[in-house]
Amino acid sequence: MSYDAFRTDPKRLEELIEEATVDCYDEEEQHSGLLTMIGDEVVFPFETKVMGDVVQVMAMKWPDHGYGLQFTCEKNGATYEIDVGSIEWMEPLPEGFEWIEAYLSWTRYL
Repeated sequence: MSYDAFRTDPKRLEELIEEATVDCYDEEEQHSGLLTMIGDEVVFPFETKVMGDVVQVMAMKWPDHGYGLQFTCEKNGATYEIDVGSIEWMEPLPEGFEWIEAYLSWTRYL
């Protein structure tokens, strides 16, 4: 997803990142803060597109180590994981979607 594809105002993204990372000492804590906010604020499941196909995003998955964010998706009875950067927004946007965009914006500076 390119920054131009974001639906949230860049200033609002900065505010969300600041809210999630205000007490963080390093990038690892910032990453955890943003993933915590996604877990708290995004309502699952929601529909989105991946490579043009509509899928149900059922849950998020924290990385076993390092950085990243995966989503567990379902389509036609199959379950698989995708990288957060693979999603394409579609209407209606899920509640809390701006936290995902804030995370993607934050990753641009790693």
